[in-house]
Amino acid sequence: MKIAFTQAYYLPVIDGPGQVVHELAMRYVKEGHDAHVFCSDSDKYGTIEKKEEVIDGVKVHRCKNWFTIANFATFWPSVLPKLLKGNFDIIHSHVSGHSYVLFSAIASRIKKVPHIHTTHCCWTSGYRSFGGKVAVWIVYRTFLPWMFKWTDRIIAITPWEINEIQKRGGKKEKIRVIPNGMNEIFFKKIKKNNFRKEHDIPPKAKIALFFGRLNPTKGVDKLALAEKEILKTRKDIHFVFVGPDEGMLQPLKEIAGNDKNFHILEPIRNRKKIAEMYQAADLYCLPSYREGLPLTMFEAMASGNPLVMTPVNGVPYEMKEPENGLFVKYGDVDGLAKAITRIIDDKKLAAGMRKNNLKRAKQYDWNLIAKRIMEIYKEVLGAKAKR
Repeated sequence: MKIAFTQAYYLPVIDGPGQVVHELAMRYVKEGHDAHVFCSDSDKYGTIEKKEEVIDGVKVHRCKNWFTIANFATFWPSVLPKLLKGNFDIIHSHVSGHSYVLFSAIASRIKKVPHIHTTHCCWTSGYRSFGGKVAVWIVYRTFLPWMFKWTDRIIAITPWEINEIQKRGGKKEKIRVIPNGMNEIFFKKIKKNNFRKEHDIPPKAKIALFFGRLNPTKGVDKLALAEKEILKTRKDIHFVFVGPDEGMLQPLKEIAGNDKNFHILEPIRNRKKIAEMYQAADLYCLPSYREGLPLTMFEAMASGNPLVMTPVNGVPYEMKEPENGLFVKYGDVDGLAKAITRIIDDKKLAAGMRKNNLKRAKQYDWNLIAKRIMEIYKEVLGAKAKR
């Protein structure tokens, strides 16, 4: 099977949907399929010079990005002729509302091949610029219904999305709910974990971890303020922030000051090092304004981390309180401080969360998720053959 994935950003760019595409594509290559990824040549800050390369067996084609609207919407129309030329069996686009999804849908109609689309839970508009809100308002009322009309199956990553998709023209009979997953490396115990030693964290100290983009939507400033409050009365907890800067690095540094219990680290790309990081931690925090279904939540679960998260969008469908962790409303600094210290101080509660999370994480293995999506490919190809 020859499969084309379209997505704005791809490796080496750190991006959630891009990581999803990579997990799927490299598995399909191992199964003998021919997987291609079409993406922009933007790395969010500049231009990636290498336009054609192979990563883990996946053929990557970077298209010239003409411009980016409101720091999130790329425009690279050369993807359309490339898809038309490629003679693919399946076209699978990612993240609703973007121009390349419309180009993917048009290519699928012209070539008469199935178009699969994964939405990635993009339906909230908070923390967008005025230009971004205007662009979203226009696209959702004009192009998006056509994108959904020219799609054979719509993959929602959480049941929360179903009503949102239907409100924007997606037919219920087309929708399939398949969550994101995580790599199997996170299930494996790291025998020699050097994370604490490498970052000067005492062996007996507790670690509260944030791992993700340092973006305003992630609530890292609220988390840092909560941790600052905790450190007024205790020094046995260390707070680790890991991820690329998307506007919040400097505010985070200002809140942390010179406190040695704060560790603001560069992005980690090596999978083994990421697994070490999770396994060294005592809990994982993600107090976001909005989330689709974060990969980091599943990775933290597979590593046995109790969770502190905001109950937004798809998160409550996959995390339960107190089985998997504790919920805190977005922006509740005092609530974050109380949730973190409660998990650290209540050993019985934390042990139960760790046990439950290790068990629950098994259903999010990417091998299982990839198999379910491949079944959709075969389903639509079978339906096409009967027509």
